[in-house]
Amino acid sequence: MRSVDLRDGQPFELEHLVLDLNGTLSDHGRLIEGVAERLKLLVDDLALHLLTADTFGSVERLTARLDVTVTTIANGDEKVACVERLGADRVVAIGNGRNDEAMLRRARLGIAILGPEGAATGTLLAADVVCSSIND
Repeated sequence: MRSVDLRDGQPFELEHLVLDLNGTLSDHGRLIEGVAERLKLLVDDLALHLLTADTFGSVERLTARLDVTVTTIANGDEKVACVERLGADRVVAIGNGRNDEAMLRRARLGIAILGPEGAATGTLLAADVVCSSIND
């Protein structure tokens, strides 16, 4: 569990980190440099969940060295359902695509990543925080 204290709100506790894969953690089927090391720093504080349509068929290869629960999904509705199952008030979600918009809106803390692909406008508007890279 990780405590978060935002300047304009009440502190809250997070238990789960829900991550999109393509365009967020990876670029064209390859894990972005530095991602694996940063995720390893979080496993003691947060349960890591990776939600992906596995567009490039690379999820097994990319996650072999990561301590994350992988769920293959078909659409954004399944991402929202996962966030709700985990308890949305204790979830931080990170994504970049159109199918991440509702997930970021539903999570207690939504983070949009511009990354190498850019980000969907609705996803940017749904986010509490926008970063130029997952490593930010």
